[in-house]
Amino acid sequence: MEHSTIAQMLLERLGDEHLGVRTRDRDWSWDEVVRESAARGAFGSSLRQGGPFHIGVLLENTPEYLFWLGGAALSGATIVGINPTRRGAELEAELRYVDCQLIITDAAGRTQLAGLDLGLTEDRFILVDDPRYASRVSTHAVEQPVVDPAVDPSTLFLLLFTSGTTGTSKAVRCSQGRLARLAYSISKKYGHVREDVDYCCMPLFHGNALMALWAPALANGATVCLTRKFSASGFLPDVRFFGATFFTYVGKALAYLMATPVAPDDFDNTLVRGFGTEASPEDKAEFVRRFGAELFEGYGSSEGGGSVILDPVAPEGALGRPANENIVIVDPDTRAERARAVLDEHGRVLNPDEAIGEMVDKAGAARFEGYYKNEDAITDKIKHGWYWTGDLGYIDEAGFIYFAGRKGDWIRVDSENTSALVIERIVRRHPKVIATGVYAVPDPRSGDQVMAAIEVSDLADFEPEEFAAFLGTQADLGTKAAPRFVRVSTNLPVTGSNKVLKRDLQADRWRGVDPVFRWVGRGDPAYALMTEAHKDELDDEFRTHARQRFLSV
Repeated sequence: MEHSTIAQMLLERLGDEHLGVRTRDRDWSWDEVVRESAARGAFGSSLRQGGPFHIGVLLENTPEYLFWLGGAALSGATIVGINPTRRGAELEAELRYVDCQLIITDAAGRTQLAGLDLGLTEDRFILVDDPRYASRVSTHAVEQPVVDPAVDPSTLFLLLFTSGTTGTSKAVRCSQGRLARLAYSISKKYGHVREDVDYCCMPLFHGNALMALWAPALANGATVCLTRKFSASGFLPDVRFFGATFFTYVGKALAYLMATPVAPDDFDNTLVRGFGTEASPEDKAEFVRRFGAELFEGYGSSEGGGSVILDPVAPEGALGRPANENIVIVDPDTRAERARAVLDEHGRVLNPDEAIGEMVDKAGAARFEGYYKNEDAITDKIKHGWYWTGDLGYIDEAGFIYFAGRKGDWIRVDSENTSALVIERIVRRHPKVIATGVYAVPDPRSGDQVMAAIEVSDLADFEPEEFAAFLGTQADLGTKAAPRFVRVSTNLPVTGSNKVLKRDLQADRWRGVDPVFRWVGRGDPAYALMTEAHKDELDDEFRTHARQRFLSV
């Protein structure tokens, strides 16, 4: 039986002695999970004030995070996942914007929030590692957990901050009904079953872990295994310890995993499958070769999903097929459907200006639940009755759909458009590149130039001549797509969900703290290290051509 709310799904687990949550230190049955959740729901309700019942959670992946999720579902509260990578004024603005009544955190999190004006008194911060916490929770334990009568499918359950890789974050609304529907549909789509042991290594404040792992596990009564945060070196030991069969990932996390040393017993593990987004085809192929598990590369966002159906014969790099006739690729200015993409033998799009456009769901407006207190952002998503994803894509002549990056990933060089994502996939083939972000920087005369930030394990190991030679051998790297600038780092900035933070890199341009190499002239790529004098000379070019305004944006 399918339930219409997360709260009802939880109550179904009452009396279920199957393992519900595991850490390396302790296990909880599903019955215990429900009872722990009910106690926290009652605890939170005892502190409820007037206004939206929003509870912020600033914790790593711990059982307390899951218990508060469950407690919020039963009590009708809304969980606001707080991104631990945010700091200072940005974090303060986000938390004031979402109207948190309580913040659940620990001593480390409280230190991170110290000094911020959040409009909350000290008693509104609940520290889970406070010696008094356990007794405060136990006083709210209930014999028979129940659901607050006001809870229904429309009850707001989650406020999920978008990752903000290319702009300011927004808080996506997700009701109990929507997450329940996703739990059942994802279970069917990706084969979730009760016998699964789901390894949760992606952060619980993000939709990846909640929608693709926790909710399906709840729907099936599968086991959720927690690690406090992702660790490439700890991944396989964790999988073996828990006997994990499923996990979720994002592209950079998979890249870090593939950068670990190959061991002869990598294949000796219990994994059956994984689900994630934005991994390079090379990383996916290497993962399957090393670990033997099937990877499902999906497409979706916190705002909406369900636009693609899997197809076992899809070419490498394709997401699948459009789920229905409402999923189309259009010109964002004219709304005209784009032409089918013509691909060469390398899978490169030969007609990008005609084929690549914005992915749109003509019927998606009804399913989009909006952003919290941000009508402008809602208006930007819903236009002409259509749901605009903000993502680029294309459909090939065989009807397969491909992701081509975020809308902000268009780079226009010499009046030709190119996709940053396509370039990233090529750069990631280099054996020393762990992760990369490609983005536009201004040209001193007109348009954009391509800049790539790459992460390597050792700066001294980067050889610009060798890297240029590597690019020269990539047959699918277009003549306009080769990076003119290469920033080399051992630690690229990332969001809390391990996506490269391009907006910070883009703001630095060639002025960041990391070494930057530039290719000047025509012919094959040839990179030279930029000195401060070189950077000053480049800035002067902008002033010479009256384009200095681009240096301040």
